[in-house]
Amino acid sequence: MIVLLRVDHRLLHGQVVFSWCSALNPDCILVANDEVVKDELRKTTLRLSKPAGTKLVMKSIDDSIAAINSGRTDKYHLFVVVSNVCDAVRLATECAQVHEIDLGGTKPVEGTHKVSKMVSLTDEEEGMLSSVQGQGVDVFIQSVPSDARTEFRAR
Repeated sequence: MIVLLRVDHRLLHGQVVFSWCSALNPDCILVANDEVVKDELRKTTLRLSKPAGTKLVMKSIDDSIAAINSGRTDKYHLFVVVSNVCDAVRLATECAQVHEIDLGGTKPVEGTHKVSKMVSLTDEEEGMLSSVQGQGVDVFIQSVPSDARTEFRAR
């Protein structure tokens, strides 16, 4: 069962490991990211960041979709973390078990505009999120569990 799909350009860090894992109590974290699976140093760093007693799996987006859809992840309380909106929308679109997307943190870069203190999006990303909302996926902004949850609304 997927307990949360979170977009966070930093993937695993203090907020995710301490705040979110304490609130969600997952027994497995899936880092779904095409670049991480090719980078041994990043994989090692992420392994060091995971909370004790929690399994950490790192897969490409394609392999993550295949694993979720195969039922292999059903036995876990699975916390899925991706680094960008495009990957989150793809997972939500291709995996029926994804019912919500938390926009936790995206990096402000050229072509983006702020939608919250921690989230900057392009117009295209806003359109993708609106589209997935139209398919019944709840999209919200929440940095840490103690923050108020704000529903995403495209401008």
